[in-house]
Amino acid sequence: MGVTYDTGALIAADRGERRLWARHRALLARREVPTVPAPVVAQSWRGGGRQALLARLLAGCDVEALDDDQARSVGSLAARAASTDIVDACVVEGAMRRHDLIVSSDEDDLQAIAAAVSSRLEVDRP
Repeated sequence: MGVTYDTGALIAADRGERRLWARHRALLARREVPTVPAPVVAQSWRGGGRQALLARLLAGCDVEALDDDQARSVGSLAARAASTDIVDACVVEGAMRRHDLIVSSDEDDLQAIAAAVSSRLEVDRP
């Protein structure tokens, strides 16, 4: 099982929250590279030097691009869940495909999307 970071995890990293950074260091020490869907980066990135911590976290992650097949899968998943939150649907689609634990502050919304396809996710707070 791998790990996927949602926007809540990136925000926690950007704020310097110790629990998230300890988890991230432990993953890297075990040579486990967390995945961050590209739309999650877009949702949390504001640019400039203010986000040095977030840039450092992302340097140790695999930022997963959204290709055409995945975009269609995400769109279908969002439609089945009656959700307009494409970023959450991206997180759920990728985590289900990879069987990842999700680090997020938004468990209820993610579980609702997964439930639309009779699935349940493992989610932990940042």
